[in-house]
Amino acid sequence: MRKHEPKRRDGAQCSDDVVVLIHGLWMPAAVMSVLARRLHQAGWTTCSFTYSSRHATLRRNAAALAEFVAAIDASRIHFVAHSLGGLVVARLLNDFPDQRPGRVVLLGTPYRGSWVAQRLSRHGWGRWLCGMSLEEGLLGGGPHWPGGRELGVIAGSLAVGVGWFTPGLAKPNDGTVAVAETEVAEARDAITLRVSHSGLVFSAAVARQVIQFLATGRFNHGGP
Repeated sequence: MRKHEPKRRDGAQCSDDVVVLIHGLWMPAAVMSVLARRLHQAGWTTCSFTYSSRHATLRRNAAALAEFVAAIDASRIHFVAHSLGGLVVARLLNDFPDQRPGRVVLLGTPYRGSWVAQRLSRHGWGRWLCGMSLEEGLLGGGPHWPGGRELGVIAGSLAVGVGWFTPGLAKPNDGTVAVAETEVAEARDAITLRVSHSGLVFSAAVARQVIQFLATGRFNHGGP
């Protein structure tokens, strides 16, 4: 199977909708499998996009995502992206705006730039760890969010992660990304849950909120 060939799981209720799952920095596509299974159980069809988070720029990865999405047979394409993956989606919608309709959920995406990445970039080993993803995104100055698509933002507030080793990360944070760094002015809705950065892709509570937003365009802020 080619690297960017769509991998699909058929759901029973949403055959005309496909949710594209996109991992974050240093992560394989398989890290999204728990979330994919929960979406599948809720009736959604999903596929996972994999990309090189260190050896390719946001623009190159966005172009690969555009090719990946073009091969999917569906009327509506939704995106659920973790961390750096959200910046890839933002770049996609800027560089390739002629996309099919659908909603977007960002999980812990440092849309306003990453304090942790800024600190790491001061060192040669840190620049090596982050690779080409530092360009046009993690250090700020990333793609703006275009209109015309409902966006939901989920942030974490359980401070467990690499932020322990980079003092100065604003609170509240998920251990890697500050809640303030995830804010997108154009978002239709936003919610903060007590999960860590990596926990955003494994949490059942996060999955429920993702499913809620994909279905309604809003999060559940306290209802049953």
